[in-house]
Amino acid sequence: MTADISTPSRALDTDSTLPADAAAPASVTFADLGLPATILRAVTDLGFTIPSAIQEKAIPALVSGRDITGVAQTGTGKTAAFGLPMLAALDPSLRRVQALVLTPTRELAMQVAEAIETFAAHVDGLQVVAVYGGSPYQPQQRALRAGAQVVVGTPGRVMDHLERGSLVLDDIRYLVLDEADEMLRMGFAEDVEKIFGQAPTKRQVALFSATMPPQIRRVAAQHLNDPVEIAVTRQSSTVTSVRQTYAVVPFRHKTGALARILATSDADAAIVFTRTRGAAEEVGSALVERGVSAATISGDVAQKDREKIVERLRSGALDVLVATDVAARGLDVDRIGLVVNFDLPGEPEAYVHRIGRTGRAGRTGEAMSFVTPQERGRLRSIERTIRATLEEVEIPSPADVSAHKVRSLLTQVAARQEAGRLSMYQGLVREYVTEHGIDPIELAAALAALAVGDDGPRAREEQERFEAEREQARAARRTADVRGPRREGDRPERSRGVRRDAAGTRYRLSVGHTHGAQPGGIVGALTNEAGLNGSDVGKIDIFPSFSLVDILAPLDADAMDRISRARVAGKPLRIKLDEGAPVSRARTARPTGDRPRGAHGPAGRHDERRTERREWAPRDGAERKPRHRTA
Repeated sequence: MTADISTPSRALDTDSTLPADAAAPASVTFADLGLPATILRAVTDLGFTIPSAIQEKAIPALVSGRDITGVAQTGTGKTAAFGLPMLAALDPSLRRVQALVLTPTRELAMQVAEAIETFAAHVDGLQVVAVYGGSPYQPQQRALRAGAQVVVGTPGRVMDHLERGSLVLDDIRYLVLDEADEMLRMGFAEDVEKIFGQAPTKRQVALFSATMPPQIRRVAAQHLNDPVEIAVTRQSSTVTSVRQTYAVVPFRHKTGALARILATSDADAAIVFTRTRGAAEEVGSALVERGVSAATISGDVAQKDREKIVERLRSGALDVLVATDVAARGLDVDRIGLVVNFDLPGEPEAYVHRIGRTGRAGRTGEAMSFVTPQERGRLRSIERTIRATLEEVEIPSPADVSAHKVRSLLTQVAARQEAGRLSMYQGLVREYVTEHGIDPIELAAALAALAVGDDGPRAREEQERFEAEREQARAARRTADVRGPRREGDRPERSRGVRRDAAGTRYRLSVGHTHGAQPGGIVGALTNEAGLNGSDVGKIDIFPSFSLVDILAPLDADAMDRISRARVAGKPLRIKLDEGAPVSRARTARPTGDRPRGAHGPAGRHDERRTERREWAPRDGAERKPRHRTA
């Protein structure tokens, strides 16, 4: 039995302690919230009728023109809470920017933009553009010149467009700060102030934050007009019928690992989650190339095509669906027995929604998450939220895949024998055994290998490569475990040569504390321009005229170039590999009282590293927070 996608008990990212699709019926529906027919139609197309708690409270207030402050985390439905009334307030015929949504990270900017595009499916002429670092300016500038009415972006890139004149805020009617506390923590306070200063004073503002510390309250008091205050609890429970596992998988091995997971799963159907629509399309295409019956849905897929894909999944004509969080909203298919988090979600609450797609209708399900070596902190955050520990498992090897296929083949033997009509094949087999003198068991094994595509040498090479890569990964983890986390008092290494170890690769930036550089600003620039996650940024040492930062993820030439051009405290970062402080010749070739001059003198780099630094460093399992100390 399958449930219809438009079942009228769906809640749009409910804040209940149950999965979104298990929400109890409520008296208030989206039809009661005062939304225009075109917006309500898009919500209905997604299969939702019951608003979550924050939507029920925020949408009427925003539709009536009030400012709001919302204490809510991702996973409570806040994107729809501000996105739906935003669309109701805009004029699609006016080809000017009328709404601006600020987010702390590029990933969230892409997700929010995709969600708003989905909500605007029936609003003719409305365009949404996402602007963020790490992406070329020209396509963003063209979209702005073409008359996009909604801009979703990170503060740094929004400021860049304002300074270039490609973004004008004169017609802004609606301004949103999403995850305001995270934005200020990352050092965007000054940019946010400037953006508010360039927007018209007569505008509607929605501010959302996971917490409401004094700094956020000051922003609200300064920039919001008599706001309605809303607070909701977050979803934190997962279904008990789902076995939750994870595997540590380097990014470059994810696609192969996914193919082997799917090949060894007994689930009727699977859904694979990615963070962005681009990743969804790439993963879907890679699976199809490997012979997997897969399809992709994202914000770019028309509703009619989406319905066809979902119907194919229900009927069994399709086995794997690759989707983003937004595109999978409202999806209700009983066949789904496996959920794979190809990318860990940006927020723990989104994890709860994802795995709620399996283990339905009294069935059991499995949820597998791929965790890169740098994402262990994000995994711990998910475990704290769901109050459970995920089981670590090994990714199946190529040999495991072949063995699984043969076992599946053997389970069909009895039924095929009962079906009869085997005499022709028996005669051929007897003839072959007599002619070649081969053992029947060996012949059966060879036929089984051929049936599952194991040709011998190539399969052996693939298995050996897999085992070598797995041993390398285990060795790297053992090394990291032996070294352990760095203690607060650890001083930066001063040996020459590029540093590459468990703490990452050390880079030098051309900004220091005399320029006004702060750890949060550096982290914000790195995550926005290079597409890094916060967990990819390790220890930061800030000296008077430069800074050193450990980056755990690899950086290619393009990423280095984008970071170099990014500005912190008004100064370009100009990133390069750190080669350590040069050894002063004063210590080896000069008498004790003879002080060197020039680059290595009292104001030189060597002495500067010894006088002052400001650090950003992780503690065991704790959230990364900037701290300052004098060496």
